[in-house]
Amino acid sequence: MIEISRHSARFRLDGLLGADMISHALDSYRDRLALVSSFGAESAVLLHMAAQVSKDIPVIFLDTGKLFAMTHDYQADLASHLGLNNIRTIHPETEDIKAEDRSGALWREDPDRCCTIRKTWPLNRALKGFDAWITGRKKFQSTDRKQASGAQIQDGRLVLSPLLNWQKSELSAYFETHDLPPHPLVREGYPSIGCFTCTMPVEAGEDQRAGRWQGKAKTECGIHRPSLTSAA
Repeated sequence: MIEISRHSARFRLDGLLGADMISHALDSYRDRLALVSSFGAESAVLLHMAAQVSKDIPVIFLDTGKLFAMTHDYQADLASHLGLNNIRTIHPETEDIKAEDRSGALWREDPDRCCTIRKTWPLNRALKGFDAWITGRKKFQSTDRKQASGAQIQDGRLVLSPLLNWQKSELSAYFETHDLPPHPLVREGYPSIGCFTCTMPVEAGEDQRAGRWQGKAKTECGIHRPSLTSAA
């Protein structure tokens, strides 16, 4: 059972937005707070806000081993542009890949399991020592995210979503106001960017995440769901 006193900040953070939430969270959690970023299509907004609060905030970048080369380039360029000093790139364990995805085709055969070994387990390891983490989820991105809360407990940690209620137009305006560089795949029709194996461009009017795991019932990678089985 979660100790309520451990996450007493949850109740005063839930109503905050944007940089205010990040700033108050950092005051409450100090070095036990991390930001998790995919360095995807909209990531620059949250990362810019965090950089205004502290350029030393730990930023966990999950490299699944199947990211677009342009995402790697964008991650390096954006981190430098914002002056972020504490990027922590994490990877799947070699032994997990050898045991469960030696062929590299697990994404096609069992995409949920592929996300588990390449995303969920590595993130669980990386979050050890942290009591709270920040994510860039927005409600408008998909129907699954409309029920999310700005501050919620997952696996004993506080998960904060400072941009949860932002609209696409607000993000676009923020990019323009702060002259933030876009991910190069955005102009090619990718409004949501994950692994190259499971991400496609979308048509006008489609759900923003319609290009993720296209043709499958899967809509989320699993890092925003409680872990039933966590790697050690």
